Amino acid sequence: MLASKKRFIWLLTTLLAAGFITASLISYWVARESLGEQLSQNTLPLTSDNIYSEIQHDILRPLFIASIMAQDTFVRDWVIAGEHDSEIMTHYLKEIQQRYNTVTSFFVSNNSYNYYHSTGILKRIKKGSKEDKWYFRTLNLPADKDYEINIDTDTADRDSTTVFVNYRMYNYAREVIGVIGVGLAIDMVKSLVDDYQRRFHRNIYFVDRQGKIAIHGNINEEISIYKKPGLSTIAKKIFSRANGSFNYQLNGNTVYLNSRFIPEFQWYLIVEQESNPSDQHILKALFINILLSLLVSTIVFFFIKKMVDKHQQQLEKMATTDKLTGVANRGLFELLLEQSIKNYRRRKSALTIIMLDIDHFKRINDQHGHLVGDQVLRHIAATIAKNVRHSDTVCRWGGEEFILLLPDCDLTQAYDLAEQIRIAIESHQINIHENSIYMTASFGVSEYSETEESIALIRRADQALYQAKSMGRNRVIISKISE
Repeated sequence: MLASKKRFIWLLTTLLAAGFITASLISYWVARESLGEQLSQNTLPLTSDNIYSEIQHDILRPLFIASIMAQDTFVRDWVIAGEHDSEIMTHYLKEIQQRYNTVTSFFVSNNSYNYYHSTGILKRIKKGSKEDKWYFRTLNLPADKDYEINIDTDTADRDSTTVFVNYRMYNYAREVIGVIGVGLAIDMVKSLVDDYQRRFHRNIYFVDRQGKIAIHGNINEEISIYKKPGLSTIAKKIFSRANGSFNYQLNGNTVYLNSRFIPEFQWYLIVEQESNPSDQHILKALFINILLSLLVSTIVFFFIKKMVDKHQQQLEKMATTDKLTGVANRGLFELLLEQSIKNYRRRKSALTIIMLDIDHFKRINDQHGHLVGDQVLRHIAATIAKNVRHSDTVCRWGGEEFILLLPDCDLTQAYDLAEQIRIAIESHQINIHENSIYMTASFGVSEYSETEESIALIRRADQALYQAKSMGRNRVIISKISE
C-alpha cells in the first residue's frame, strides 16, 4: 500500500513537471524561431535600408561630384579647344579636391592620353598597361552606363588604395573625350563601415560580383565569400537575386544574413548577425520557467503527499476505528493481538487482556432510547481511555462489550487496572438530557500463555467476564490458565 502510494505521487509529480518543462521548451523554440524570422525578414532588411540610405549620402557623394565634373562645360570646352595650358586643368582639379574634400581628382584625355591630376600631369595612359586597364574598361562600358566604381592603387600615391569613381565625358556630339572623376581613401570607406557596425551592432561588408569582399571594416586582405566557413554554402544563392534573406550555420550557431545589390557600385551589401541578442533573454526566461516549474512541481508534490497521507490516515482510521466511540475496532485489535503475541514469543514479556461488559445496558436503551445508549457508550469508552497507558489498546468488541490489550502487563497489574476502571465507571455520573445515569461494568482478565492460541486467550477472558456477571455483576474475575 505504501509503495503504491509513493509510486502514485511520484508519477503524478513527474507528469506535472514533464508537462511544465515540455510547455516551456515548446514556448522557447517557438519564440526563438519567431525572433529568428523577425530578424531575418524585418530587422536585417531594415538595417540594410538604413545603411543604403547613408551610403547614398556618404559613399555615393563622390559619384555625384564626378557626375557634375563630367557635365562641366568648362572642362569640355577646354578639351575641345586643344588642352592648351595644363595649369588650367590642374587648378580646376585642385579646386574640386579642396572644395569637396576628396583624396584625389583627375581627368584623362582621350585625345592626348594625358593623366591630369591636382598636382599636374602625372603620365600618359598606355594601351596594354595593366595599371591603365581601368581607363579603357570605362571607355568600353555599355552605352546606358557612363561610370564605374573600382578600388585601385592611386596613381599619384602608390602606397594608397583608393575607391575611384570613373565617369565618361562627352563632347557636344556625344563622343567620348575622356574620363574624369574623384577618389576616396579606402581607409575612409572602412571607417564608414566600422561606424555602421558600431551603430547597428551587426557585421557589414561589401562583396563584388565575383564574391570577393571589397570593403570590410575588419578585413584588410582580399577574401572571397566562397572560401568563408559556413557562408560558402549560400554564396551562390546570394548572387542569384538582387535582395535576399538567408541563414547558415557557423560553430553551432545560426547566422542570419541579408543581401542587397547596390547598382551604383555593382556590389552586394551584406548585413549579418551571428546570434540574436534576444536569444539570451529567451534562454534566461526558459531557465526561469524550468526553475519555476520544478518549484511548483515540488510544492504540488508535498501538497499531494500531504493530502494523500491525510486521506490515507482517514481511510486507515475508518478501517481501524469504531465510528461511534472512537476507540479501536475488532479488526485492529485482532491484528495488534497477533503482533503482541509475536513480541511475547520473542521477548518473553507479559501480555494480558481485559474484557468488560456494561451491566444492564439493554435497560438504558429501553428506558432512554438508542441515542442515549450511544452517548453512554461514548462516555464509557472515554472513561476507559483515561485510565489506561499509551501502550495499551482500547477496543470496542461489539455491542456494549470492550476489550483491552495490555502488553508488558502481568495478571496482577491487569487486575489492578481493571479494578481502577470499574471504580471509575461506577463512580461516574452521566448526565444526558436532564437524566442522571449511573452505570457499572463486569470484567474478565486473562494472561497469555505460550501454549495457547490467541482465540483461547480471548475465550478465557470472555468466560471470566461471564462468571463475573453470574456472580452479581460489577466485579473483576481473573481467568487462570489452570482453569
